[in-house]
Amino acid sequence: MAGTVGTTSDTRCPCGSGDRYDACCGRFHRGAADAPTAEALMRSRYSAFALRDTAYLARTWHASTRPGPDELRLDEQQRWLRLDVVETAGGGPFDDQGTVLFEARWRSGAERGVLRERSRFVREQRRWTYLDGELA
Repeated sequence: MAGTVGTTSDTRCPCGSGDRYDACCGRFHRGAADAPTAEALMRSRYSAFALRDTAYLARTWHASTRPGPDELRLDEQQRWLRLDVVETAGGGPFDDQGTVLFEARWRSGAERGVLRERSRFVREQRRWTYLDGELA
């Protein structure tokens, strides 16, 4: 599975929580649990990008905006370095929608950059999915 590339049971989670991957985003990637909040889902999706787990990304993308299987290709050269959550609105365990503003630092060869996005999430049938995002 792509989601386990470069991880062990002692590896820190790429999302920056400080927790071990298996106890943090790994449980969501394995399907052992669903993310309880929009922020938790956003963090787990960042980890999936970092670990190139396209199956998880597709599974957590809202059906109305999800790209087709041939459209979800990740840049093999791009490395995700750090995630910072800037702001959240809604997205709690009793909400049906929420937004998360984040900054994700990346490197690709000699290039470095920051992706700053305000992501929108919706909860349907007690399950959070990523709806879309706007570059901020």
